[in-house]
Amino acid sequence: MKRTVFFVSDGTAITAETFGHSLLTQFSGIEFRQVRLPFVDTPSKARDAVSLIERAAENHDRPIVFSTIVDPEVGGIVAQAQASVFDMFRTFIGPLEEVLGVDRSAEVGRAHGMGDSSSYEDRMEATNYALTHDDGISKRLDSADVILVGVSRSGKTPTCLYLALHYGVKAANYPLTEEDLEQNRLPGFLRVHKNKLFGLTINPDRLSQIRENRRPGSRYASPKQCRYEVDAAEAMLRTEGVRMLSSTDSSIEELASRILLDLGLERDHR
Repeated sequence: MKRTVFFVSDGTAITAETFGHSLLTQFSGIEFRQVRLPFVDTPSKARDAVSLIERAAENHDRPIVFSTIVDPEVGGIVAQAQASVFDMFRTFIGPLEEVLGVDRSAEVGRAHGMGDSSSYEDRMEATNYALTHDDGISKRLDSADVILVGVSRSGKTPTCLYLALHYGVKAANYPLTEEDLEQNRLPGFLRVHKNKLFGLTINPDRLSQIRENRRPGSRYASPKQCRYEVDAAEAMLRTEGVRMLSSTDSSIEELASRILLDLGLERDHR
């Protein structure tokens, strides 16, 4: 079974996409073809979007549309599409206005804009920090909010960047080397920051697949080497008392949220 899903917004469409994904994951056995339509911010663009949506209906079942369009006129045009339209603003804004006792400020792009310049600067600073403290590049970690440790290709870098871009968290990471694993002990420069450490582990078979794509036929990618590294890393982290999560079946979003919660770093999403 296949369905086409459109995420339509007068901004980036990130909110519509995130909201839609959260709902669609509850339905198994359906293949969703997903199309993002950002910056639909004029009646003309809305009509173009409707044409695109309705063309999809000619070859497939009735499309699904998740919309986060602020302007009532533009949103109203999209709502007339021959599709199943789920409009977040129409659904929630009215009840919120009633509860809060004030009318909304209909400004486009506020959810992901630069209205809060200090928040934006924090995220950019954190992103620069993640890049300059990636893969053990720097051992000066006093400013880090969190330090991810684990074997190579266990998901440390993308998780660090997500923490930086979305939460303004300064996240560094360090790949455990064979020397570290043989000594069964964290390097000294990490041990002094043990309260900031968080371990990422991964299923050895999955790790072997990931590494094989990077270095085909290498010892680095062999199932035997991957099993050794994962087992040794998990044993070390347990001995050192470092909390761990597996990245095998977890999304970056889930990993980031769990890390923030477990380390007491919960903060407002930026």
